[in-house]
Amino acid sequence: MESILLYIFLVLSFLILFLVYYRQQKSKKKPKLDTLYAEALNAMVSGDTSNAIYKLKQVVKQDTNHVRAYLQLGNIIRDDNPEQALKIHQSLTVRPNLSSKLRKDIHHALAEDHKLLGNIFQARKEAEKILLIEKRNLWALKFLINISEDEKDWNSASSWTKQLNKVSGKKNTNDEARFDLYRGLDKLKNGNFEEAKKMFLKSIKTSPESFQGYLHLGDLHLQSRDLIKALEYWKKFAKNDILNGRKVYSKIEAALFDLGRYSEVEKFYRKIIEIDSSNFEAIVRLANVLEEKGESSAAIDLIDSVKSDADYDVRIDIMKLKLSLLTTTPVELGYQIDAILNKISDINET
Repeated sequence: MESILLYIFLVLSFLILFLVYYRQQKSKKKPKLDTLYAEALNAMVSGDTSNAIYKLKQVVKQDTNHVRAYLQLGNIIRDDNPEQALKIHQSLTVRPNLSSKLRKDIHHALAEDHKLLGNIFQARKEAEKILLIEKRNLWALKFLINISEDEKDWNSASSWTKQLNKVSGKKNTNDEARFDLYRGLDKLKNGNFEEAKKMFLKSIKTSPESFQGYLHLGDLHLQSRDLIKALEYWKKFAKNDILNGRKVYSKIEAALFDLGRYSEVEKFYRKIIEIDSSNFEAIVRLANVLEEKGESSAAIDLIDSVKSDADYDVRIDIMKLKLSLLTTTPVELGYQIDAILNKISDINET
Protein backbone atom coordinates (compact mmCIF):
# COMPACT_ATOMS: atom_id res chain seq x y z
CA MET A 1 0.00 0.00 0.00
CA GLU A 2 2.77 2.38 0.90
CA SER A 3 4.54 1.65 -2.41
CA ILE A 4 1.37 2.51 -4.34
CA LEU A 5 1.01 5.82 -2.50
CA LEU A 6 4.66 6.54 -3.15
CA TYR A 7 4.18 5.80 -6.81
CA ILE A 8 1.15 8.10 -7.02
CA PHE A 9 3.08 10.83 -5.21
CA LEU A 10 5.99 10.57 -7.64
CA VAL A 11 3.68 10.69 -10.68
CA LEU A 12 1.87 13.76 -9.35
CA SER A 13 5.14 15.46 -8.55
CA PHE A 14 6.38 14.78 -12.04
CA LEU A 15 3.20 16.20 -13.56
CA ILE A 16 3.42 19.30 -11.41
CA LEU A 17 7.05 19.86 -12.38
CA PHE A 18 6.20 19.31 -16.05
CA LEU A 19 3.36 21.86 -15.95
CA VAL A 20 5.56 24.43 -14.21
CA TYR A 21 8.30 23.89 -16.78
CA TYR A 22 5.81 24.09 -19.67
CA ARG A 23 4.33 27.35 -18.41
CA GLN A 24 7.76 28.83 -17.91
CA GLN A 25 8.76 27.92 -21.45
CA LYS A 26 5.51 29.29 -22.81
CA SER A 27 5.89 32.53 -20.93
CA LYS A 28 9.45 32.88 -22.21
CA LYS A 29 8.38 32.21 -25.80
CA LYS A 30 5.54 34.77 -25.85
CA PRO A 31 7.65 37.81 -24.98
CA LYS A 32 10.14 36.70 -27.61
CA LEU A 33 7.33 36.53 -30.18
CA ASP A 34 5.96 39.92 -29.14
CA THR A 35 9.46 41.38 -29.32
CA LEU A 36 9.97 39.98 -32.82
CA TYR A 37 6.67 41.48 -33.99
CA ALA A 38 7.49 44.84 -32.43
CA GLU A 39 10.89 44.81 -34.13
CA ALA A 40 9.19 44.01 -37.45
CA LEU A 41 6.85 46.99 -37.05
CA ASN A 42 9.78 49.25 -36.19
CA ALA A 43 11.59 48.04 -39.30
CA MET A 44 8.49 48.84 -41.38
CA VAL A 45 8.33 52.36 -39.95
CA SER A 46 12.02 52.97 -40.63
CA GLY A 47 11.69 51.67 -44.19
CA ASP A 48 13.83 48.58 -43.63
CA THR A 49 11.56 46.34 -45.69
CA SER A 50 13.86 43.33 -45.93
CA ASN A 51 14.37 43.17 -42.18
CA ALA A 52 10.64 43.61 -41.55
CA ILE A 53 9.80 40.74 -43.90
CA TYR A 54 12.42 38.51 -42.28
CA LYS A 55 11.10 39.16 -38.77
CA LEU A 56 7.47 38.75 -39.75
CA LYS A 57 8.28 35.40 -41.33
CA GLN A 58 9.96 34.39 -38.07
CA VAL A 59 6.83 35.37 -36.18
CA VAL A 60 4.44 33.32 -38.34
CA LYS A 61 6.90 30.42 -38.29
CA GLN A 62 6.63 30.33 -34.50
CA ASP A 63 2.92 31.10 -34.40
CA THR A 64 0.77 30.30 -37.43
CA ASN A 65 -2.19 31.94 -35.70
CA HIS A 66 -0.55 35.37 -35.62
CA VAL A 67 -3.01 37.01 -38.02
CA ARG A 68 -1.54 40.49 -37.58
CA ALA A 69 1.87 39.28 -38.74
CA TYR A 70 0.37 37.74 -41.88
CA LEU A 71 -1.62 40.93 -42.48
CA GLN A 72 1.46 43.15 -42.26
CA LEU A 73 3.51 40.75 -44.37
CA GLY A 74 0.95 41.04 -47.16
CA ASN A 75 0.91 44.82 -46.87
CA ILE A 76 4.70 45.00 -47.20
CA ILE A 77 4.95 42.86 -50.32
CA ARG A 78 1.92 44.44 -52.04
CA ASP A 79 3.86 46.90 -54.21
CA ASP A 80 6.28 44.27 -55.55
CA ASN A 81 3.97 41.27 -55.57
CA PRO A 82 0.31 42.28 -55.32
CA GLU A 83 -0.93 38.82 -56.38
CA GLN A 84 0.88 37.17 -53.46
CA ALA A 85 -0.32 39.89 -51.08
CA LEU A 86 -3.88 39.20 -52.21
CA LYS A 87 -3.48 35.45 -51.57
CA ILE A 88 -2.14 36.08 -48.07
CA HIS A 89 -4.95 38.48 -47.19
CA GLN A 90 -7.65 36.25 -48.70
CA SER A 91 -6.42 33.34 -46.59
CA LEU A 92 -7.05 35.39 -43.45
CA THR A 93 -10.77 35.83 -44.15
CA VAL A 94 -11.48 32.20 -43.23
CA ARG A 95 -9.74 32.40 -39.85
CA PRO A 96 -12.21 31.82 -36.99
CA ASN A 97 -12.98 34.17 -34.12
CA LEU A 98 -11.61 37.31 -35.73
CA SER A 99 -12.34 40.56 -33.91
CA SER A 100 -14.22 43.36 -35.69
CA LYS A 101 -11.02 45.40 -35.79
CA LEU A 102 -9.11 42.58 -37.48
CA ARG A 103 -11.88 41.95 -40.00
CA LYS A 104 -11.91 45.66 -40.92
CA ASP A 105 -8.13 45.68 -41.35
CA ILE A 106 -8.24 42.57 -43.54
CA HIS A 107 -10.91 44.07 -45.82
CA HIS A 108 -8.89 47.30 -45.89
CA ALA A 109 -5.84 45.35 -47.09
CA LEU A 110 -7.89 43.44 -49.66
CA ALA A 111 -9.36 46.69 -51.01
CA GLU A 112 -5.84 48.05 -51.53
CA ASP A 113 -4.72 44.78 -53.16
CA HIS A 114 -7.60 44.72 -55.61
CA LYS A 115 -7.21 48.40 -56.47
CA LEU A 116 -3.53 47.94 -57.29
CA LEU A 117 -4.40 44.93 -59.46
CA GLY A 118 -7.09 46.92 -61.26
CA ASN A 119 -9.97 44.90 -59.82
CA ILE A 120 -12.05 47.99 -59.07
CA PHE A 121 -15.33 46.12 -58.61
CA GLN A 122 -13.77 43.86 -55.97
CA ALA A 123 -11.97 46.79 -54.34
CA ARG A 124 -15.30 48.55 -53.97
CA LYS A 125 -16.89 45.43 -52.48
CA GLU A 126 -14.15 45.12 -49.84
CA ALA A 127 -14.58 48.76 -48.79
CA GLU A 128 -18.35 48.25 -48.57
CA LYS A 129 -17.75 45.23 -46.30
CA ILE A 130 -15.91 47.55 -43.92
CA LEU A 131 -18.98 49.78 -43.81
CA LEU A 132 -21.13 46.77 -42.92
CA ILE A 133 -18.92 46.32 -39.86
CA GLU A 134 -18.56 50.04 -39.10
CA LYS A 135 -20.86 52.30 -41.10
CA ARG A 136 -19.02 55.45 -39.98
CA ASN A 137 -15.60 54.29 -41.19
CA LEU A 138 -13.97 57.38 -42.73
CA TRP A 139 -11.25 55.48 -44.58
CA ALA A 140 -13.74 53.28 -46.42
CA LEU A 141 -15.90 56.27 -47.41
CA LYS A 142 -12.91 58.23 -48.72
CA PHE A 143 -11.66 55.14 -50.57
CA LEU A 144 -15.05 54.69 -52.24
CA ILE A 145 -15.13 58.37 -53.23
CA ASN A 146 -11.65 58.15 -54.74
CA ILE A 147 -12.30 55.06 -56.83
CA SER A 148 -15.68 56.43 -57.94
CA GLU A 149 -13.93 59.60 -59.07
CA ASP A 150 -11.23 57.59 -60.86
CA GLU A 151 -13.98 55.65 -62.66
CA LYS A 152 -15.85 58.90 -63.42
CA ASP A 153 -18.86 57.44 -61.61
CA TRP A 154 -20.12 60.83 -60.48
CA ASN A 155 -23.41 59.55 -59.06
CA SER A 156 -21.61 57.21 -56.66
CA ALA A 157 -18.95 59.82 -55.87
CA SER A 158 -21.65 62.32 -54.96
CA SER A 159 -23.57 59.78 -52.87
CA TRP A 160 -20.50 58.67 -50.89
CA THR A 161 -19.44 62.30 -50.40
CA LYS A 162 -22.81 63.15 -48.86
CA GLN A 163 -22.44 60.18 -46.51
CA LEU A 164 -18.90 61.23 -45.60
CA ASN A 165 -20.03 64.78 -44.83
CA LYS A 166 -22.84 63.42 -42.67
CA VAL A 167 -20.53 61.08 -40.76
CA SER A 168 -17.69 63.58 -40.31
CA GLY A 169 -20.03 66.41 -39.40
CA LYS A 170 -18.31 68.68 -41.92
CA LYS A 171 -20.39 70.66 -44.37
CA ASN A 172 -17.86 70.46 -47.19
CA THR A 173 -20.23 70.92 -50.11
CA ASN A 174 -17.55 71.83 -52.66
CA ASP A 175 -16.94 68.20 -53.62
CA GLU A 176 -20.67 67.52 -53.90
CA ALA A 177 -21.01 70.52 -56.21
CA ARG A 178 -18.01 69.40 -58.25
CA PHE A 179 -19.50 65.98 -58.85
CA ASP A 180 -22.84 67.53 -59.81
CA LEU A 181 -20.91 69.66 -62.29
CA TYR A 182 -19.25 66.57 -63.80
CA ARG A 183 -22.62 64.87 -64.03
CA GLY A 184 -23.88 67.89 -65.92
CA LEU A 185 -20.94 67.76 -68.33
CA ASP A 186 -21.68 64.08 -69.04
CA LYS A 187 -25.32 64.98 -69.74
CA LEU A 188 -24.19 67.79 -72.02
CA LYS A 189 -21.82 65.47 -73.91
CA ASN A 190 -24.75 63.11 -74.53
CA GLY A 191 -26.91 65.94 -75.83
CA ASN A 192 -29.23 66.01 -72.82
CA PHE A 193 -29.29 69.78 -72.42
CA GLU A 194 -32.15 70.03 -69.91
CA GLU A 195 -30.62 67.50 -67.51
CA ALA A 196 -27.24 69.17 -67.91
CA LYS A 197 -28.80 72.52 -67.03
CA LYS A 198 -30.39 71.01 -63.90
CA MET A 199 -27.04 69.60 -62.78
CA PHE A 200 -25.20 72.91 -63.33
CA LEU A 201 -27.87 74.82 -61.39
CA LYS A 202 -27.76 72.17 -58.65
CA SER A 203 -23.97 72.53 -58.32
CA ILE A 204 -24.36 76.28 -57.81
CA LYS A 205 -27.14 75.76 -55.27
CA THR A 206 -25.17 73.06 -53.42
CA SER A 207 -22.12 75.29 -53.08
CA PRO A 208 -22.39 79.04 -53.69
CA GLU A 209 -18.64 78.99 -54.30
CA SER A 210 -19.05 76.66 -57.29
CA PHE A 211 -18.74 79.30 -59.99
CA GLN A 212 -17.85 76.84 -62.76
CA GLY A 213 -21.55 76.11 -63.07
CA TYR A 214 -22.08 79.64 -64.42
CA LEU A 215 -19.41 79.08 -67.06
CA HIS A 216 -21.01 75.87 -68.35
CA LEU A 217 -24.53 77.31 -68.20
CA GLY A 218 -23.30 80.13 -70.43
CA ASP A 219 -21.72 77.66 -72.86
CA LEU A 220 -24.92 75.58 -72.84
CA HIS A 221 -27.06 78.59 -73.78
CA LEU A 222 -24.56 79.54 -76.47
CA GLN A 223 -25.20 76.18 -78.15
CA SER A 224 -28.90 77.01 -78.34
CA ARG A 225 -28.01 80.55 -79.55
CA ASP A 226 -29.63 82.16 -76.51
CA LEU A 227 -26.94 84.84 -76.27
CA ILE A 228 -28.78 86.92 -73.69
CA LYS A 229 -28.85 84.02 -71.20
CA ALA A 230 -25.31 83.03 -72.11
CA LEU A 231 -24.15 86.57 -71.35
CA GLU A 232 -25.97 86.58 -68.03
CA TYR A 233 -24.15 83.46 -66.83
CA TRP A 234 -20.75 84.37 -68.28
CA LYS A 235 -20.86 87.73 -66.51
CA LYS A 236 -21.70 86.04 -63.22
CA PHE A 237 -18.77 83.68 -63.73
CA ALA A 238 -16.36 86.51 -64.59
CA LYS A 239 -17.39 88.67 -61.63
CA ASN A 240 -17.35 85.85 -59.07
CA ASP A 241 -14.27 83.95 -60.22
CA ILE A 242 -11.83 86.75 -60.97
CA LEU A 243 -8.85 84.46 -61.57
CA ASN A 244 -10.55 82.18 -64.10
CA GLY A 245 -13.12 84.69 -65.29
CA ARG A 246 -10.80 85.95 -68.02
CA LYS A 247 -11.60 82.72 -69.90
CA VAL A 248 -14.93 84.26 -70.93
CA TYR A 249 -13.82 87.81 -71.78
CA SER A 250 -13.62 87.04 -75.50
CA LYS A 251 -16.97 85.23 -75.37
CA ILE A 252 -18.62 88.19 -73.67
CA GLU A 253 -17.20 90.64 -76.20
CA ALA A 254 -18.31 88.45 -79.12
CA ALA A 255 -21.82 88.02 -77.71
CA LEU A 256 -22.24 91.74 -77.05
CA PHE A 257 -21.00 92.50 -80.57
CA ASP A 258 -23.49 89.99 -82.09
CA LEU A 259 -26.30 91.55 -80.04
CA GLY A 260 -25.31 95.05 -81.15
CA ARG A 261 -24.45 96.00 -77.56
CA TYR A 262 -20.74 96.56 -77.97
CA SER A 263 -20.96 99.78 -75.96
CA GLU A 264 -21.54 97.61 -72.88
CA VAL A 265 -18.06 96.08 -73.16
CA GLU A 266 -16.45 99.15 -71.57
CA LYS A 267 -18.94 99.04 -68.69
CA PHE A 268 -18.21 95.35 -68.13
CA TYR A 269 -14.43 95.79 -67.94
CA ARG A 270 -14.74 98.80 -65.66
CA LYS A 271 -16.83 96.69 -63.31
CA ILE A 272 -14.18 93.93 -63.30
CA ILE A 273 -11.41 96.47 -62.61
CA GLU A 274 -13.52 97.91 -59.79
CA ILE A 275 -13.63 94.42 -58.24
CA ASP A 276 -9.95 93.68 -58.94
CA SER A 277 -7.77 96.70 -59.69
CA SER A 278 -4.78 94.47 -60.55
CA ASN A 279 -6.60 92.54 -63.29
CA PHE A 280 -4.20 93.37 -66.11
CA GLU A 281 -6.19 91.34 -68.65
CA ALA A 282 -9.26 93.51 -68.09
CA ILE A 283 -7.15 96.68 -68.07
CA VAL A 284 -5.52 95.85 -71.41
CA ARG A 285 -8.86 94.92 -72.97
CA LEU A 286 -10.46 98.13 -71.70
CA ALA A 287 -7.55 100.12 -73.16
CA ASN A 288 -8.22 98.44 -76.50
CA VAL A 289 -11.90 99.38 -76.29
CA LEU A 290 -11.03 103.01 -75.53
CA GLU A 291 -8.56 103.12 -78.42
CA GLU A 292 -11.15 101.71 -80.82
CA LYS A 293 -13.52 104.47 -79.69
CA GLY A 294 -10.85 107.01 -80.60
CA GLU A 295 -10.04 107.78 -76.97
CA SER A 296 -6.30 107.07 -77.17
CA SER A 297 -5.43 109.60 -74.47
CA ALA A 298 -7.87 107.96 -72.06
CA ALA A 299 -6.41 104.57 -72.94
CA ILE A 300 -2.85 105.78 -72.24
CA ASP A 301 -3.96 107.41 -68.98
CA LEU A 302 -5.55 104.10 -67.94
CA ILE A 303 -2.33 102.22 -68.68
CA ASP A 304 -0.20 104.79 -66.86
CA SER A 305 -2.45 104.63 -63.80
CA VAL A 306 -1.62 100.98 -63.21
CA LYS A 307 1.84 100.76 -64.71
CA SER A 308 3.60 101.15 -61.36
CA ASP A 309 1.84 98.02 -60.06
CA ALA A 310 2.81 95.90 -63.05
CA ASP A 311 6.42 95.12 -62.23
CA TYR A 312 6.06 91.50 -63.25
CA ASP A 313 3.59 91.80 -66.13
CA VAL A 314 4.80 93.00 -69.53
CA ARG A 315 1.31 93.16 -71.03
CA ILE A 316 0.84 96.65 -69.67
CA ASP A 317 4.12 97.81 -71.24
CA ILE A 318 3.28 96.19 -74.56
CA MET A 319 -0.13 97.86 -74.55
CA LYS A 320 1.51 101.21 -73.83
CA LEU A 321 3.85 100.58 -76.76
CA LYS A 322 0.90 99.79 -79.04
CA LEU A 323 -0.93 102.95 -78.00
CA SER A 324 2.20 105.01 -78.60
CA LEU A 325 2.89 103.84 -82.15
CA LEU A 326 1.19 106.81 -83.82
CA THR A 327 2.19 109.51 -81.34
CA THR A 328 5.75 108.66 -80.29
CA THR A 329 9.05 109.04 -82.15
CA PRO A 330 10.97 105.93 -83.26
CA VAL A 331 13.68 106.71 -80.71
CA GLU A 332 11.20 106.79 -77.83
CA LEU A 333 9.60 103.59 -79.10
CA GLY A 334 13.06 102.02 -79.08
CA TYR A 335 13.48 103.00 -75.43
CA GLN A 336 10.13 101.39 -74.58
CA ILE A 337 11.15 98.18 -76.36
CA ASP A 338 14.44 98.11 -74.45
CA ALA A 339 12.56 98.57 -71.17
CA ILE A 340 10.26 95.64 -72.03
CA LEU A 341 13.24 93.41 -72.89
CA ASN A 342 14.95 94.33 -69.62
CA LYS A 343 11.80 93.52 -67.66
CA ILE A 344 11.49 90.12 -69.38
CA SER A 345 15.13 89.45 -68.47
CA ASP A 346 14.53 90.43 -64.83
CA ILE A 347 11.42 88.22 -64.64
CA ASN A 348 13.35 85.23 -66.02
CA GLU A 349 16.08 85.72 -63.43
CA THR A 350 13.60 85.90 -60.54
